[in-house]
Amino acid sequence: MYRLIAIDIDDTLLTDDGRITDATKEALAEAVKRGVTVTLATGRMFASARQIAERIGLNVPIITYQGALVKTPFDGRVLYERNVPADAAREILAYCRRHRLHLQLYTEDELYAAEDNDKVREYAERCAVPYRVEPDFERLIARPQTKMLIIDDPDRLDRIAEELRPVYKGRVHITKSKPNYLEFLHPEATKGHALAALARHVGCAMEETIAIGDSWNDREMIEAAGLGVAMGNAVEALKKIARFVTKTNNEDGVKHVIDTFILNPQSS
Repeated sequence: MYRLIAIDIDDTLLTDDGRITDATKEALAEAVKRGVTVTLATGRMFASARQIAERIGLNVPIITYQGALVKTPFDGRVLYERNVPADAAREILAYCRRHRLHLQLYTEDELYAAEDNDKVREYAERCAVPYRVEPDFERLIARPQTKMLIIDDPDRLDRIAEELRPVYKGRVHITKSKPNYLEFLHPEATKGHALAALARHVGCAMEETIAIGDSWNDREMIEAAGLGVAMGNAVEALKKIARFVTKTNNEDGVKHVIDTFILNPQSS
């Protein structure tokens, strides 16, 4: 019944200590053997997500940057791409300067910060990617921005999101991938839009797709998929809209979904 599975990375596919368990790897491999397309759907950069794809042997387009870029890890073919509108990008940069916010820019799959600080270092270490320090963001902002990211206190980011969503309604997609990460993207740069593009690419209907995630930035693909799945450790708001709640990321929750709906569907 299901022919395409899109899986978030952090706190979904990966355990809290950043591992993919052997049991989950085996379940993914068995699903692929049965003709199911397995892909990743993450807010991470392509350069970071590609490392995870290689660990589990995926040779299909992967959804990165919240859906702003869908690209194959082995030959770099771009299937879907949406950049932050240029006028909005300049406005967001000006806003961050006025309010002294730490802003990261992502252009041509490279991460930039205006200064070298703990925020960008911790982010780069967690995602296993390099970063560049470029004080002249005015020069960078003239280039296409895949996404823009503010790192700050979660409560402060909630207030900023509440303030800016009405301002950029229809122009920019604003979402949180983690409590302290506020992201700005093209309005069609969502995991839901990207999942639909990938479904068309592999030739399956949306009813034949499964989406698995844990955070609110997974909402669009969980709503769009034929079967939207929230992890046991997911935020409560996501659990409420999911059709199925699996085990946690530390309990092989992804494997449980594959076992239930792909390998042993008669028992589900």
